[in-house]
Amino acid sequence: MKMIEAGRYKQIYGEDFDRKDAEENLWTVRVNTLKISVEEMKKIFAKKGWNFEQIPFVEEGFWINTTSSITKTVEHTLGYFFSQNASSMIPPLLLDPQPHEIILDLAASPGSKTTQIAAKMQNSGCLVANDIRHVRLKALRGNLQRCGVINTIVTKSFGEYFWNFGAKFSKILLDVPCSATGTFNPRIWQETNIFGIKTLSGIQKKLLESAEKMLERDGLIVYSTCSLEPEENEENVDFAVRKLGLSAEKVKLKNVETVAGVSEWNGRTFDEQVADAVRVVPSERMEGFFACVLRK
Repeated sequence: MKMIEAGRYKQIYGEDFDRKDAEENLWTVRVNTLKISVEEMKKIFAKKGWNFEQIPFVEEGFWINTTSSITKTVEHTLGYFFSQNASSMIPPLLLDPQPHEIILDLAASPGSKTTQIAAKMQNSGCLVANDIRHVRLKALRGNLQRCGVINTIVTKSFGEYFWNFGAKFSKILLDVPCSATGTFNPRIWQETNIFGIKTLSGIQKKLLESAEKMLERDGLIVYSTCSLEPEENEENVDFAVRKLGLSAEKVKLKNVETVAGVSEWNGRTFDEQVADAVRVVPSERMEGFFACVLRK
């Protein structure tokens, strides 16, 4: 099986593209406002002597430079913050969850985005968090409990068939299982190949079909991956527009380095709406991420 090579990404991000290793001793966290305010948490950071910098596009997000293992602290155990890459905080921001809404997180584990959505909902309304594997559900339930989330129903079902339950939602987060090449994990880069990418792309399309069936009229899906692969990203948005009849909305992000979705790949031209999606440019502080807002 042919492994992926960094050269394919130069077509997307330019000739200067190279693998980005994470900044040394850098942690990225999101303050859990269900349990503590941002200002109170900043005082705790300072008291611990942690060097912290606010992420410019999310009020609750911080980069922390410390040699301490922050996930072994009392504050982490109490659910005061969640260790979460800055790019991962973008999809819930695009979903714009509001109190009292009914929202679905179709592939929720381990719950970083689920807990972020619940916090934006102020623990009101109803958030359905679904996954399929037992070990993933265990992590999801543990994080929901740790973070004090009480508005969430956890379900165990194949997302491709979730629509059979007949439920309808005005907003759906579809952060799909993906190759995760945007994380720049050396093991993932060694093991990922084109066959695996195409297999995942097929699964992702089935999840999109299921989500579309559950979406209320004028509702929206936020589709996202931590993958760099057009087969998992733009190709699937093209599928959602051409085959499912969804419309892609222009994604507008401030204070984030992004590029538009690619308009063609391997000789295939995508629908012009695909360019409204965004790719977060990978860096030492940000994983490579893809996000698109789809409306019915």
